[in-house]
Amino acid sequence: MEKKSNVRVRFAPSPTGKLHIGNLRAAIFNWLYARHHNGKFLLRIEDTDRERSKQEYTDYMLESLKWMGIDYDEKPVIQSSRVDIHQEIIEKLLQEGKAYKCYCTQEEIETRNKEKVGHDDLYLGYDGYCKVLDKELEGRSYVIRFALPEGKESITFNDLIRGPITFELNQFDDFIIVRSDGSPMYNLVVVIDDEFMKITHVIRGEDHISNTPKQIMLYQACGFKVPQFAHVPLILGPSGDKLSKRDAAVSVLEYRDQGYLAEALFNYLVRLGWSHGDQELFTVRELIQYFDLNNVGKKGAIFDIDKLLWLNGVYMREKGAEDLKKLLIEDLKFDFASILPKFSDEHILKLLDLYKGRTRTLRELIDNLILLHNGPDGYDQEAVKKWVDGQTKDHVQKLIELLEKTDDFTHDALAQNIKNLCKNLGIKLVALAQPIRISLVGSSASPGVFELLEILGKEESIKRLRKF
Repeated sequence: MEKKSNVRVRFAPSPTGKLHIGNLRAAIFNWLYARHHNGKFLLRIEDTDRERSKQEYTDYMLESLKWMGIDYDEKPVIQSSRVDIHQEIIEKLLQEGKAYKCYCTQEEIETRNKEKVGHDDLYLGYDGYCKVLDKELEGRSYVIRFALPEGKESITFNDLIRGPITFELNQFDDFIIVRSDGSPMYNLVVVIDDEFMKITHVIRGEDHISNTPKQIMLYQACGFKVPQFAHVPLILGPSGDKLSKRDAAVSVLEYRDQGYLAEALFNYLVRLGWSHGDQELFTVRELIQYFDLNNVGKKGAIFDIDKLLWLNGVYMREKGAEDLKKLLIEDLKFDFASILPKFSDEHILKLLDLYKGRTRTLRELIDNLILLHNGPDGYDQEAVKKWVDGQTKDHVQKLIELLEKTDDFTHDALAQNIKNLCKNLGIKLVALAQPIRISLVGSSASPGVFELLEILGKEESIKRLRKF
């Protein structure tokens, strides 16, 4: 039995919108790190933004994680349920002089700063006016500020991806930890809840680097153990800017609805910023075995939708027909009986095997099945121009006459009969096979014509050939 480690990581989304790709990759990196080290992967819902947090977004996030196969080891922590604990810590900081009430308005702060420098185009931050105020101003609203530690010039931490990072404390003022409405700020509550959850490693996006020195000071002021930090580069769009909806679908379940496989998206997102030699395809077991932070890059990774499509196609080809059918039902809620009533279960499984190598998403697979079932509305004119000549009509007419006399409509019998017909007509098989494809599905791109003729059956096949 493998020994458990003390590694405890957390994924802590805010339910103020749908879970997006960047957050999902952070969840995957945390989950893999925990599994690699036989530690714990924990979930925290940071719902203290009362106006924007919604249950539907929490539900979406949970559904996204479930679809991706990301499980958590303990009951999720709901941040809003811990308000009393947050308030206790705030009172403790106030009593110990590590935080203080600030009654200054933003206008007052700006006026004092302008008087110091003679103009207002320089940001000086808060000047500590209320830190030395020896009385409370009755009836006036206030925020609570954290008092920067005296005698300390800088904060340095060792980022597990980027190495040592130093911040000079003269870059900071006494920052706000509680708003005027009494609600605590992000930097404070994450510190308190990380301590409660005994988090040992904080793995998150690089956009949180600037929060880290503030949080380290708060850990220390509260008497908490400081976790180790690792900041992952952001996912970028093709232009090199932060990924946007213009570049690719951003929310996770959009990818499910577009017909991507969870394991393909999982594999792709891990490789987007992490590497293990030149290997591209991984099982989840392999990723757990190999994943560590040493091989996470320091630069942002470009999201390439074409590469994701390629990878998804690879995963689809490796699936059996039964597995694909199950995915179509579960992920895309596809109702075979009502949408493809002419096809038997046996035919559907054959078609899934035929088409899986020719499509890159489950959605494309569905579109092909529906097209074959319903027949084409029109014909690809480029294909017609290439494969139809003055003799094609006569050749197809002779094929129809042959099929009308054919009782054995199985693949092998059809193949033999049609090949014999081509020999008698003095033409190559492709000269007839391509017009057959166009008549059956509207284009010259399809699986084997003999398989399609067998599945469609004698009556439907002849009907489409006549129409063509």
